[in-house]
Amino acid sequence: MKKILVTGASGLLGLNLSLLLIREYDVTGVIHQDELRGVPYPVIISDLSLRGEPEKIIDQTHPDAIIHTAAMADVDVCEDQPQRAAEVNSILPGTMARLAKSHSIPLMHISTDAVFDGSKGNYTESDAVNPLSVYARTKYQGEMNVISENSQAIIARVNFYGWSLRGDRSLAEFFAYQLLAGEVVNGFTDVYFCTLHVLQLIAILMEMLAKNLSGLYHTVSCQAISKFDFGCAVARQFGLEENLVKPISVQDAGLKAVRSPNLTLNTEKLAKALGYELPDQREGLKQFHKMYQQGFPLTLRKYLKE
Repeated sequence: MKKILVTGASGLLGLNLSLLLIREYDVTGVIHQDELRGVPYPVIISDLSLRGEPEKIIDQTHPDAIIHTAAMADVDVCEDQPQRAAEVNSILPGTMARLAKSHSIPLMHISTDAVFDGSKGNYTESDAVNPLSVYARTKYQGEMNVISENSQAIIARVNFYGWSLRGDRSLAEFFAYQLLAGEVVNGFTDVYFCTLHVLQLIAILMEMLAKNLSGLYHTVSCQAISKFDFGCAVARQFGLEENLVKPISVQDAGLKAVRSPNLTLNTEKLAKALGYELPDQREGLKQFHKMYQQGFPLTLRKYLKE
């Protein structure tokens, strides 16, 4: 596995993934919305949802593996543009899976914990889904399309955080920037998740590819936390005031798309496949803060072509 094609290479996961993998691999990134400048790997600008585009790029790059992170991920925008969400989140993954199979290329498809309705938590890979939003429904259909086209593909359901190109793509960034500015920020006391730092996630994803895994895996932290408690943990890690994190219910937030209250996922299947327990919250938050201290967010901002 020498050449890796990363779709969605300007997104939080895709950008961090590409920048990390260039130390060992020949990476090509595919981007659509946010143009990049000066990144240390080749970038192709393309709308992969257009007919013929995925085929053209695969033929051009001849990858040894494809990591498909590209998605329409803004939950509220998906509510306003359901057809576009279906094209990107549902149809495109199936196309990528079919092409990967026809070219005998390993495929890693990135999905989401949001496929569940959050009524119980601790979901396993065999639990029935019940997606509540357009985003969640289209992402689940994307999973189904990948499975039907390519049984050897890896589908990773994730929830992650880290530093992004514009500084607005993860909950941890939101908490950090608001708290650093001394602003009060809302934290949902009744929404639980198992979020994972992006660099921890990347290491796990690459190990899954190296082990030639296939099928569906919950690829998140082994430790559940409420979004309120996560905000408090960010404050503590940065040495900021925890009392700036205001506890509220998600029902009082006035959000357009429905949010699932308990998206805690069981990671035993992946832990067994890898031979170790997935990370808890502590080290990821330390790494998140360390990257801030090292100026990584500013480094990423320089790659944004305005």
